Amino acid sequence: MLRLLRPLFEPLTLPRWWQDALLLLPRLVGGYLLTAEFGAAKFGLPWSPPDNNLGLFEVAYWFPNDVAAYGGLFALLPGFFAWMGAFSEAVGGLLLALGLGTRLSAFLIICTMLVAIFMQQLQQGMWNMLPAAGFLWAALPALVLGSGRFGLDYLLAKPRRHENA
Repeated sequence: MLRLLRPLFEPLTLPRWWQDALLLLPRLVGGYLLTAEFGAAKFGLPWSPPDNNLGLFEVAYWFPNDVAAYGGLFALLPGFFAWMGAFSEAVGGLLLALGLGTRLSAFLIICTMLVAIFMQQLQQGMWNMLPAAGFLWAALPALVLGSGRFGLDYLLAKPRRHENA
C-alpha cells in the first residue's frame, strides 16, 4: 500500500536547481495569498482577521449560504462544501507554500478554484475570474511535479531516495 502512495508524495525534480526555484515562486506566492488573504477571511486560523470572530477551523457564518446559492449538490450539503472550500484555501494554501502534501493540496485548490470560476465568477465576467484562475494556474505545476527540491516533501522523501540507490 505504501508503494502505491509513494508517487503521490515524492516530488519530481527538474535537471537544474534553478528550474525548481522558478517553480517555487508561484507555489509560494499563491499558497501565501490563499492562506493569508482569501482563506483566512472565511476559515478560522491563528492569523484570521480578529473582526471575523472565527474560532479555530470554523467557517465564516455567511459562506455556507453563498455555497448553497450554487444550487444542485452544493445546496444539499452547503456546510460540507463550504468547509472543504475554506479548508482548501486556508490550510491547502499553507501546505502548498510549505511544499508539504503538495499534490494533494494542489488538487484540493484546483477543485475549489474550478468551482469558484464556474459557479461563482463566470456570471460576473472575465475580470472577476482572474484571482481564481491565477490560483488554479499556480497549483497545476504543483499537482504534476510536487514541491520539487524546495519543499518539505523533498526533505521527507530524501531518505527513501537513498534506499533505492
